[in-house]
Amino acid sequence: MPDAPHIPVLLDEVVAAIAPAPGMTIVDATFGAGGYTTALLDAGAMVHAFDRDPDAIAAGQALVARYEGRLALHPARFSAMRAELAAIGITAVDAVVMDIGVSSMQLDQGERGFAFMHDGPLDMRMSRDGESAADFLNTADEEAIANVLYHYGEERQSRRVARAIVAARPLATTGELARVVRRALGYKPHDKKDPATRTFQAVRIHVNDELAELEAGLAAAEALLKDGGVLAVVSFHSLEDRIVKHFLRSGSGAGRAISRHLPGEVAGPAPSFTQVSKGIRPTEAEIARNPRARSSTLRHAIRTGAPARSMAA
Repeated sequence: MPDAPHIPVLLDEVVAAIAPAPGMTIVDATFGAGGYTTALLDAGAMVHAFDRDPDAIAAGQALVARYEGRLALHPARFSAMRAELAAIGITAVDAVVMDIGVSSMQLDQGERGFAFMHDGPLDMRMSRDGESAADFLNTADEEAIANVLYHYGEERQSRRVARAIVAARPLATTGELARVVRRALGYKPHDKKDPATRTFQAVRIHVNDELAELEAGLAAAEALLKDGGVLAVVSFHSLEDRIVKHFLRSGSGAGRAISRHLPGEVAGPAPSFTQVSKGIRPTEAEIARNPRARSSTLRHAIRTGAPARSMAA
């Protein structure tokens, strides 16, 4: 996809779900370019924004100055939101918004190595530290690579692609990886979707441990939200949305029933969420305005006064 300006996805729907207002304290768990944060600040809320990408934190300093004390940036993973805020005396917030996955800015910066539209170093690290995509692909065995491609990219021909990657090592750039995958899968220029997309998604998720981070972040948000607080999560592919959907349904007690015919059966914990929304998708007008919104889904719910599951366990 060609370069596109950063446009926050499903912004109107997120704002409607949270209903920000003066006096509210809200966590933007995925600051990025500050699209959601700016809308929340403009409504008068205090925002604590998290991002593990040092570039995003550096670029956000202009917003910190503009809103004079109502924006605090935290250079940390969103799974640490509860601990980070507790350290400064905040134990409950009115809302948490999460926009999961890679940001538009990361995709558009070829030197970050997240996408094959721009040839750059095979990096993909959101936090710019730890194992890079090149480190993983050049050292892992064929089976480990195939498992990552299958589970995180839903690549049906994962073994064929992994075999091709191992045969082509060492790989140094996004262009090299994309060409290897295309040759392995028989890509034709007129194909609707580039087959390298699944491999890039899978490797990125693995390098950044994104799904485990999402699960930990949802649990942290549940523990941090006050009674009546709102959790709003935007995801971009089925693996993420499945985790969010299950988390909210489980927290609401959906599908859990106790039979009066089974003596001694113990009821589960009280629901920690209520008013769980169905998946909200972008309108055709939004997709036309911002093609990256096409695969997005918003789910939101209201926190009850019941103990968080992580605290009740």
